[in-house]
Amino acid sequence: MGGRLPEFLGVGVQKGGTTTLQAMLQEHPGVFLPPAKELHFFSLHYGEGEGWYRQQFAATQPGQRCGEITPYYLFHPEVPARIRRLLPAVRLIVLLRDPVERCLSGLFHSRRLGLEPLQVEEALKAEPGRLAGAEAVLAATDGCHLSHQVHSYLSRSRYEQQLTRYEQLFPREQLLLLRSEDLFRNPEGLWQRVLAFLELEEWELPNGVGRLNAGAGEAEHLDPALVQMLHQQLAPTYEAMERRYGLQW
Repeated sequence: MGGRLPEFLGVGVQKGGTTTLQAMLQEHPGVFLPPAKELHFFSLHYGEGEGWYRQQFAATQPGQRCGEITPYYLFHPEVPARIRRLLPAVRLIVLLRDPVERCLSGLFHSRRLGLEPLQVEEALKAEPGRLAGAEAVLAATDGCHLSHQVHSYLSRSRYEQQLTRYEQLFPREQLLLLRSEDLFRNPEGLWQRVLAFLELEEWELPNGVGRLNAGAGEAEHLDPALVQMLHQQLAPTYEAMERRYGLQW
């Protein structure tokens, strides 16, 4: 069975800066990432099998660490166990953005792509119904649930629930939790943390990467009362992230 298996994964979050992180890591000579971001092996293509997955890393050179970044991995309920079976020693990088900002950014992202026909408030109200029964569908090897992937706004921002699934299967030292905001406000500091976590040689922070796949600032024009409502709904997440991980927004 040709090809290697990845030594690290970027597992989340959607609209959290993973495209920028991919671009940064691709500039490091000690790293191999598949040219196309988001392989979705453990989420959408698990039925392709290990051989298919290994082939995605066949071009890895001796001495390189190989990995891939698919933000849906954090949210998909079956992915942690699938990763554990194939890659028990893998290192997992999680970029976490302010939960409310991530929620709204994800919603406007779906609207820009033509995947969300509803207005903001209607889309948020429709989310529970759209996601009903999704986990049962996703339990199948070839399970796919469109709304779980593209209409999961508040649900994807409940980080404490998603991280619990990983921490039940992986020791804490295999997870690196980073704030997305630090990727843009203090990129050098975050870059050094990533290099140390992956045990990569020192390499100058790549120039000109910038903030990739950013939104258009649509959330700035929302009713403040709606934003406040989201803060109230996600209050358990803010509290848990500070208490468990010391992460604040």
